[in-house]
Amino acid sequence: MSTIAAVSTPNAVGGIAVIRISGENALGVADRIFTSVSGKKAADMEGYTCAYGYAHDGDERLDDCILTVFRAPHSYTGEDTAEISCHGGIYVTRRVLRAALANGADNALPGEFTKRAFMNGKLDLTQAEAVMDVISAKSERELKLAEELRSGSAFRMAEACSQKLMKVLGDLAAWADYPEEDIPEVEPETLCAELREIRGELFRLIENYDAGRIVREGVSTAIVGKPNVGKSTLFNLLSGCQRSIVTDIAGTTRDIVEETVRLGDIVLRLSDTAGIRETADFIEGIGVEMAEKLIDSAELIIAVFDGGCPCTADDIKLINKINNKKAVAVINKNDVQQRFDSSLLVQHNIPTVYLSAKENNGIDGLKTTIENIFNINSDLINNVTTANERQRSCVESSISSIDCAVEALENGEHLDAVNVLIDDAEQYLLSLTGKKVTEAVVDEVFSRFCVGK
Repeated sequence: MSTIAAVSTPNAVGGIAVIRISGENALGVADRIFTSVSGKKAADMEGYTCAYGYAHDGDERLDDCILTVFRAPHSYTGEDTAEISCHGGIYVTRRVLRAALANGADNALPGEFTKRAFMNGKLDLTQAEAVMDVISAKSERELKLAEELRSGSAFRMAEACSQKLMKVLGDLAAWADYPEEDIPEVEPETLCAELREIRGELFRLIENYDAGRIVREGVSTAIVGKPNVGKSTLFNLLSGCQRSIVTDIAGTTRDIVEETVRLGDIVLRLSDTAGIRETADFIEGIGVEMAEKLIDSAELIIAVFDGGCPCTADDIKLINKINNKKAVAVINKNDVQQRFDSSLLVQHNIPTVYLSAKENNGIDGLKTTIENIFNINSDLINNVTTANERQRSCVESSISSIDCAVEALENGEHLDAVNVLIDDAEQYLLSLTGKKVTEAVVDEVFSRFCVGK
């Protein structure tokens, strides 16, 4: 493969910047753009060693730098790698990279360093995907979940199930191909039991997928309610600034205002909506229609009610609309005398929180309630889960093939047909780990990475 180079640190001013060069000619490229004060060449340096010197572009000295050498196969990519650490100025960093590209390196594609690590057997595909989860982690729980996946937890569980399926396939093949040998016949009941056990282990990989996805990606959340119940005040409180205009005039919010906020370990992609009511105002009516559509599309509904007012027909209409959805009812204005009847919320089993957005109290209760709705708890870190839709799809397809194989056995189908279904289940697991995956899938996985990783 060609020698590649890229800036592996953010494109911003900082203390240092790192230009990474990887490939069979990485040390040669480094020697053409870096001169150590000791006179030692990168090609003569041992792995995991550094040298102080300066980077240059031809005869032009660019910056004082540190060169670090990693020898194949003991590097991130599994190839010879050189990393030049220079001062973190945007211009000088680009000049050092430009010098590397002019002296034999090619521009690295997004994720190409990690892709090479995968191709060279340093990471399986699930671990490679977890690298970006580590980089993008925004909370302690999200980081721990990503680190668990990067350690290979999902791979190990999938690999164990794959090995069990291989043993089943081997037993079926031996019994079918060598009938003259004294090989015990495969009993359908025993085979069904084995397949159900494997299915149960695979299900563990996806049963907490939604909770893990919420931790990683956040949840689209609509704040809804009739006018003047405190939706915008709550929105601003969660946002940490005044994003929505707050007045005592009904119908102030007409358009949808959006903000991404963190509440505990969950990222909420918030949408503040127009107050839901019957209105003759054409523009406000458009806002109300958009709010009602968001109720149908959002992953979480925060329905706000005025604790200081009796329950109205509009409130009842909203409660019925959010029934059977992931929703939390917020009885706002608990700093005034309470007149709201929450019995209908209780009847519909809608979790309810009492708070005062104006006085900034009760938010912890809202956080805990939302975490409970999405089953976000400490056990999530200890339960192995798939990290993305590609992985989840592979596991679900494998489970589906196993289910079909069990059904075929129970219906007395020939073992040859069962063998095909079990083999399908095995192939999906090989795709999950990357042991047998198309180039198009690999390219798609790494296209989501940043350049330099």
